[in-house]
Amino acid sequence: MKEFSFSDQEFKNTDASELHKGEYEHCIFRQANFEYADLSGFRFNKCRFILCNLSLANLSGAIFSEVVFDECKLLGLRFDQCNQLALSVTFNSCLLHNAVFYKASLKKTQFTNSNLMEADFSECDLSGAVFADCDLSGAVFDGTNLEKADLRTSVNYSINPAVNRLKKAKFSLSGIPGLLDALDIEIDRNH
Repeated sequence: MKEFSFSDQEFKNTDASELHKGEYEHCIFRQANFEYADLSGFRFNKCRFILCNLSLANLSGAIFSEVVFDECKLLGLRFDQCNQLALSVTFNSCLLHNAVFYKASLKKTQFTNSNLMEADFSECDLSGAVFADCDLSGAVFDGTNLEKADLRTSVNYSINPAVNRLKKAKFSLSGIPGLLDALDIEIDRNH
C-alpha cells in the first residue's frame, strides 16, 4: 500500500474517508471529523487540529510529535497506544473525558482550559506539566510523576501524595483538599 506525504496543507471539514495514511507535516486540520477513525500508523509532525472531533479514534502506533489541539473533542482517546517515543502534544480548550494516558511520557505538556474528567494518568510522567484552568473531576493519578507540575488554577482533582511523586509541584491553597482526599478526613473551611 502506497504511503502519502503531505506538508504545509490545510484540511477543512474533512472526514476520515478523505484522509490518506501517511505523514502529515506542518498541516492544519480545521473542523475535521475523525470520530471512530482508524489513525493507526499515521504520522503527524508539527500539526494543528482546530475544532476537530477525534473521539474514540484508533491511535495504535500513531505519531503525534509537536501537535497542538485547539478546541477539540477527544473523548476516550487512547494516547497510551500512540508511539511513545515521539509523543509531544499541547491541549487548549479541549474535551478529554475518559482519555487514557497510561504510562505516557508527557513532560512539560500544557493542558489549558481543558476538561479532563475521568482521564487516566496512571504511571504517567507529567513532570513539569502545566494544568491551567482545567477540570480534573474523577481523573486518575496512580504512580504518576507530578514533580514540578503546576495545578494551581485547576479544580476537582484528587491526588494521593502517598502513591504519586509531587516534589516541588504547585497547588493553590483551595486545592489542598484534593491532596487530602485519600486520608478520608473532614476539613471545615469555616474555621
